[in-house]
Amino acid sequence: MLTSLAFIFLLGMLLSSILKKLRLPGLLGMLITGIVLGPYVLNLLDPSILSISADLRQIALIIILTRAGLSLDINDLKKVGRPAILMCFVPACCEIAGMILLAPGLLGISVLDAAIMGAVVAAVSPAVIVPKMLMLMEKGYGRENRIPQLIMAGASVDDVFVIVLFTAFTGLAQGESISAASFAQVPVSILTGMIAGVGTGMILAVLFARLHIRDSGKVVVLLSISFLMVALENVLKGVIPFSGLLAVMSMGIALQKKRRVVAERLSVKYSKLWVAAEILLFVLVGASVDVSYALAAGASAVLLIFGVLLFRMAGVFLCMLKTKLSGKERLFCMIAYMPKATVQAAIGGVPLALGLGCGKIVLTVAVLAILITAPLGAFGVDVAYRKLLPQTHDEM
Repeated sequence: MLTSLAFIFLLGMLLSSILKKLRLPGLLGMLITGIVLGPYVLNLLDPSILSISADLRQIALIIILTRAGLSLDINDLKKVGRPAILMCFVPACCEIAGMILLAPGLLGISVLDAAIMGAVVAAVSPAVIVPKMLMLMEKGYGRENRIPQLIMAGASVDDVFVIVLFTAFTGLAQGESISAASFAQVPVSILTGMIAGVGTGMILAVLFARLHIRDSGKVVVLLSISFLMVALENVLKGVIPFSGLLAVMSMGIALQKKRRVVAERLSVKYSKLWVAAEILLFVLVGASVDVSYALAAGASAVLLIFGVLLFRMAGVFLCMLKTKLSGKERLFCMIAYMPKATVQAAIGGVPLALGLGCGKIVLTVAVLAILITAPLGAFGVDVAYRKLLPQTHDEM
């Protein structure tokens, strides 16, 4: 495993830096590293690290969502208002609708299979979006209309919404009955996750005020509690809907609200952790890519992905209606809400594992969605933010 980790970090950093010099997103280099090192090409990664790949990717996601929570000002979210709420589900619904309309004709699958595929592909990637939005916040771009906060808030809930739909659709494909209660899990999981996260964050704020704990120790405490919250989601499954990842982000937001100075210091610590976590996340996502599947899908699958992206962008545009955002700012939001990676890597293979007939093609499209949209969205943000977003210099 140690040799595999050395390959992951050294080659991941090397290819990332090379692609950055070529003015391409560094994460594309990490994805390529994973594909090359993975079991479908050179097969240089130890099976033991691949067996815990999902857990390692989840740890990386926890780190970036905690950092997002520590950097999000709840007052900014209140000022964003309606568009932030709509971004949580409207773009995903539009993309799933686009998949249902386009996939049967392009790939010859059923409407239900298309719905399952749509639920896999529709989730946006916080792992790609959040670091970009944090960078914009630090540089002061889009500050006036709080565009980075809007996109981060929507992305954090979007995944919860899509995963619940995916569970419902795969259950239907297996012959389970779907009721209104199944879809009621979405708001319930959001509510319980937020309550648990905010409550825990407030308790930690009091604890950190009364006890002298070094910032490094605080990071260990936060990480440990975050792991427990994500584990709690699995424990409560079938009992009460609960979003562990949303609880993690809410905990950071509450801590930032109560102890801003501490949250700012911890955010710096988490940004350092993210240097390693980002490499681990995207290399392991790349390692899950079966190149033969991707090549076998052909032009139809690629055309489908670009087609449903247009539906997603239309959904983002609908969320921006009757807001004071300029045309350029709305275009930026549409570009920034494209990337997919983490959720697709996590659930793309589930239909195949369940023995569903659509399993292979769903996995193929999920893989292609990562390869196309992750670098495209990241590159789009890097190129567009200076041209489309106004910059406000910090006056505080």
